[in-house]
Amino acid sequence: MTKWADSLIRISNHEVETLQKRLADIVERRQTAEMKVAALDAESEAEAMQAQGDVEAGWYMIGFRQGSKIRRDQALLEIDQILIEEAGARDALSLAFENLKKYEHVAEAAKVAKAKLAGKLETAALDELGLRRMVVGGR
Repeated sequence: MTKWADSLIRISNHEVETLQKRLADIVERRQTAEMKVAALDAESEAEAMQAQGDVEAGWYMIGFRQGSKIRRDQALLEIDQILIEEAGARDALSLAFENLKKYEHVAEAAKVAKAKLAGKLETAALDELGLRRMVVGGR
């Protein structure tokens, strides 16, 4: 394979690996944000269970629920933003992978073409050698 093809494939591999790492980081952030929402939900449920039957806790629960709703909405917004970023990263990774496969295909085609040319040259050289032997042997 030619040097340019090797270099192009190596660069494309690096790009794919970099995008895979970026996507993994984004997915990890999304999962962390989803866990945060689950923790907030569990905390709200635990507070509601604890406040049952306590008249004074009713006033406290109003403020707690408002704050909890705000924190939950912020976490859900963060998840939505991460999902958009994740979709973009997946698209970029897909495109980079397609490009890598194209470069590998072109390199393989060049390798096959080079092998065919070498075969044709060898056949031509053998044909010429055979003709020379016939001419020399025929005298």
